[in-house]
Amino acid sequence: MPVLVGGTVRRPPESRVDPDVDLRVPADRTELTARPAAVLGVIAAGGVLGALARAGAQAAAPHPPTGLPWATFGVNVTGCLLIGVLMAVLTARPAGPLVRPFLGVGVLGGFTTFSAYAVDAQRLVTAGAPGTALVYLAMTVLAALLAVAVGDVVTSRLLAARRGEAR
Repeated sequence: MPVLVGGTVRRPPESRVDPDVDLRVPADRTELTARPAAVLGVIAAGGVLGALARAGAQAAAPHPPTGLPWATFGVNVTGCLLIGVLMAVLTARPAGPLVRPFLGVGVLGGFTTFSAYAVDAQRLVTAGAPGTALVYLAMTVLAALLAVAVGDVVTSRLLAARRGEAR
């Protein structure tokens, strides 16, 4: 649990998930400056892998101009579910300082595609389907938020059950 010490939020070492967790902690803000090449390198490598996976999913399920872009929707919701899972796992079992930048920012950041989500909505409007665009916009945000919560809660409960803890 973070503690306020002399006007600064301090986090005990055993409670850290990753050095980049809490930007209110001055020491946590130094990760990029401490090893910029490593952090940026793992983010870039993860981003390539995530973007390739997304491109494959979108190529496998193209959508008609006025239909819902199900591939983009599926990618974004799946990515958000995995982000929830990742955060629960890293909270329960802290990993090295490059795991979260690689998986969270890189792989899952490259996999999810909210820029394509916005372009898909704009294309729907341009194609004469503004109602479909509105449904898609709302449905994606709600499903993505729900997916993060489900990924986090379910994974946290499974990890707690595995450790023999009651929740």
